[in-house]
Amino acid sequence: MSNSIIVIGSGFAAYQWVKSFRKLDQKTAITLITADQGADYSKPELSHVFSRGQQAIDLIKQTAIEFATEYNIELITDTVVDEINTELQWVRFNQQQSHYSSLIIATGAKSFVPNFEGNAIDKIITLNSLDELTRSHSKISTAKHITVLGAGLIGTEIAIDLATVGKQITLCDKASVIMPTLLPEFIAAEMHQVLIQKNIDVRLNTTITEINTADNKLVVSQSGKEDIHTDIVIAAMGLTPQIHLAHQAGISTNRGIIVDNMLQTSAANVYALGDCAEINGKISAFIQPIMLSALALAKTLAGTPTPLSLPPMLIKAKTPWLPLSLAGITTAADIHWHIERDNDGYVAKAHTKDQTLIGFIVAHNKQKQAFPLLRQLPSSL
Repeated sequence: MSNSIIVIGSGFAAYQWVKSFRKLDQKTAITLITADQGADYSKPELSHVFSRGQQAIDLIKQTAIEFATEYNIELITDTVVDEINTELQWVRFNQQQSHYSSLIIATGAKSFVPNFEGNAIDKIITLNSLDELTRSHSKISTAKHITVLGAGLIGTEIAIDLATVGKQITLCDKASVIMPTLLPEFIAAEMHQVLIQKNIDVRLNTTITEINTADNKLVVSQSGKEDIHTDIVIAAMGLTPQIHLAHQAGISTNRGIIVDNMLQTSAANVYALGDCAEINGKISAFIQPIMLSALALAKTLAGTPTPLSLPPMLIKAKTPWLPLSLAGITTAADIHWHIERDNDGYVAKAHTKDQTLIGFIVAHNKQKQAFPLLRQLPSSL
C-alpha cells in the first residue's frame, strides 16, 4: 500500500493532529486506524452527561464518516493494529501490511483498575471513552447508590455530577485528602467539607480489599472498615498509557512512550501524541498540552520542524459546588502560601522561599484573576 502518514488511534490527540495538519497540508495522504467507531467527541464531557441529561450520542461532534470526509483521510474503524515494523516502516492489521512515511502512535490510555479480590471485578464500570459510556449509561441511570473509587479530579467531578441528579454517592480513596496531586491540604479540606454538606459519603484513607456480588448488590469490602453495599462501582483511579504496541515494536517506553521535544520516539519517523506519550518523564493528559503537541507535530510533518514548547497551563476543575482554577506547582511540601480572601472567594498564591511565584489556585468567583497570574509563571517545557 502507499506510503501515507499513518495514525493509530482516534482520540482527541489524533483528531487534533489531523485538524492541525490539514490546515497546513491538504494533499498528503493520511490513513487513520482506530479500534473503536471513530466518532469525534469531547472526552472531558464524559464526566458531566448525567447532570446535563445527555446520552452518549449527544457528545458526538462528527461521525467517523463525516470526519473522514471533511478532512480527506482514509479512516479505518473497529480495527486493531497487530504489529509495527519500524525497520521496514509498515503496520499490520486485518492480515495486511500498510507502509508509512511517518507513523503517529496516539493510542491513549485506559482506566486503571486494580486487581481486586472478589467475584465482581468484571462489573466495575469505567468512563474513559464514548464506548464505555454507551455500555454503562443505562446501569448508571437506574442505579440509586453509586460508589466511585478515586477522589482525584475525574472521580470528584463524576461524584458531583451524579449527586446532582439525586444519586446516593460514596467516594473512596486511599489518599488522606481530595485531589491529592492537585490541591494543598487547606483547599482539599474545604472541598471535602463541601462534598459532605452535599450528602456525598467521603471515605478517605480507604483500602479496598474485595468487591463481590450479594443479593443483586455489589459489596465493596474495606480494610478495617464496614462494607459498602452499592448498586454499581465506577473506577476513576487514574490512567494507564497504552504502550504495548510500541513496546512490542522495540520502541523505548517507560510509563509512556518516550518522546523528545519533537514528539519523536526512539524509532525513525515514528512519533507519539497524547495520553500515551511521555516527555521529560511526564505524561500530560490535559487538553492544552495535547493541543500544543498536535500543532507542533503538524508543523513538523508539514515541513517546518517545530519543537514542542509548553507555557504554564491552566487546569479548571469542573466542580460547580467549589469552582477552582489552578496552575503551576500546588502540592510541593515547601510551598509558602499567600491567601487573599473576600466575599467573592479567594486567590491562593504559591511561592518559593525567595517569593518567586510557582503556582496558584483561584476559587469561587475569582476565576478572572487566573489569567494574569498564569502569565507570571515559568514555562512547563
